[in-house]
Amino acid sequence: MEIIWPAILAVLLIGYFALEGFDIGVGMMLPVLSRARERAGEPGSRQRHRDRLVSAIAPFVLANEIWLVAAVGTLFGAFPSLEGKVITGLYPVVVTLLVSWILRDAGLWFRRRLDGATWRAFWDAVLCAGSWGLALSWGFALASLIRGLPDQPFDLIGLLYGAAVAAAFAFHGRAFTEWRLSGPSESGRTGRRLRRSAAVAALPVAAPLAALAPALLDHTASAATLGVLNLIVLPVTPILVAAQVWVWRTFGPTRSAGAAAAIPSFF
Repeated sequence: MEIIWPAILAVLLIGYFALEGFDIGVGMMLPVLSRARERAGEPGSRQRHRDRLVSAIAPFVLANEIWLVAAVGTLFGAFPSLEGKVITGLYPVVVTLLVSWILRDAGLWFRRRLDGATWRAFWDAVLCAGSWGLALSWGFALASLIRGLPDQPFDLIGLLYGAAVAAAFAFHGRAFTEWRLSGPSESGRTGRRLRRSAAVAALPVAAPLAALAPALLDHTASAATLGVLNLIVLPVTPILVAAQVWVWRTFGPTRSAGAAAAIPSFF
């Protein structure tokens, strides 16, 4: 039973990076991707292109964030002693990550609350900045965990790892937009590229998890606690999996030609 929960935590974090990575990547690359679509001669203004890019990720954002919520819950429940050590050791990084998360989601939710180019451009900038903050914060956090929680997490090594995470997310975000906004005839090619980019986005967290596996085993909760968690988590798991499958089947590329325009206006 002790082996199962480190595996569950690893699957949840890898799933978060592989899925939420493209949301973050599109937010980071929003100005670049919109200009690229404009230069490619696609009809519409640059703001219209940004609207389509945000609409492309809109159905997936909340479903993808569930993976992180589940991972944090697993850390708290199955590794209580490790949870306190990690939160304390990474306190400034965790604060930065949470602030970036709030800013990114605020940009998504508020950009369509009012009409007007200035209003929307401001929240697009907030969305972009929050997305960059998320990517870099994850890089600092993972680099610190690999090195045993140094006193100063915001150092050059952390910055370099953050840049690697940001590059992986940007690559994943670009692949996602090609898949999401392509026609059904191109879904095979763009889908293969999206799967490859998902593996790239997951690599920055998969490698540290493999290195930290022995530490996770040493900090698991008691057998009684893990037994209670099994009763709580296992019945919910099929529902979460079914929800993910529904989202991807409903908003896949076979419906992408009209899906971007049909997505609710709150995003």
